[in-house]
Amino acid sequence: MHVNNLPTSNYDVALAPSVPSTCMETDMAFSTEDVYGSSTLQKLAKQLQFSTPIGFRQVDKQFGEATGSKHEQKDSSSAEENDNLSFLNWRKTRAAVLICLFEGHEGELRVILTKRSMKLSSHPGDVALPGGKMEEGDADDSATALREAMEEIGLDPHLVKVVAKLEPFISQHKLRVVPVVGLLSRIEDFKPVLNTDEVDAIFDVPLDMFLKEENHGWEEKQWMEWKYVVHLFEFTSEQGVFKIWGLTASILVQAASIIYQRIPCFRQHLPDFQQLHKSLNYETSQLQ
Repeated sequence: MHVNNLPTSNYDVALAPSVPSTCMETDMAFSTEDVYGSSTLQKLAKQLQFSTPIGFRQVDKQFGEATGSKHEQKDSSSAEENDNLSFLNWRKTRAAVLICLFEGHEGELRVILTKRSMKLSSHPGDVALPGGKMEEGDADDSATALREAMEEIGLDPHLVKVVAKLEPFISQHKLRVVPVVGLLSRIEDFKPVLNTDEVDAIFDVPLDMFLKEENHGWEEKQWMEWKYVVHLFEFTSEQGVFKIWGLTASILVQAASIIYQRIPCFRQHLPDFQQLHKSLNYETSQLQ
């Protein structure tokens, strides 16, 4: 089996001038000379290591202004220090997912996704990024993401260059999920071996689709007394139609916004789940 890489329109990654990083963890130290791959991947690695073109808070602020949603944001470092004050108690469980990017045939950035096995007790059949809960032997979030990708789809960690970690996301079950960005310079070296107990299918999609109105939809949901929206994307490949939604969609919207340095084209009248939780976390900390 091989990863589907369907032809798409050519899309050049435009890297904007650097802005000092405040919202993205980049504790992996390496020189750009160590980053193998195309010039596009090298530029991306340098961008993510040394700068945040549109920071996590900046994306949320701009997206909130565009959609009309009103909420305050805490600085990421302050949020980290005050997690123990939050009613969500984010430190109880931790997980990591791998945003594995490679360059498509026409120069576009693509990301590897999986369809979860129907045998699983939680979220069977859902589209997901490779990843899972941190285990005792994992040195850090990067180790968790790479180990899970190896276990799920047979992705050799030596093929992936980790270049950044994004701010954690929070699942509805209060799981703290850290997206780890990794670059795969030679997609042809990746020979997928699926763990059929966990994964039914593997495919890849263009990253910029998570900024476009095309194929995007949303559903209104409610968590306790608060309403929010869930992003929905549909992608058609030789394997069929895949529905990308929920936490996975939110992570990829944020990742695409940071990498392409622009906010999404789509609009909705409510914040998404991550924006809602950031707002509630801010309001709760203000009452302490």
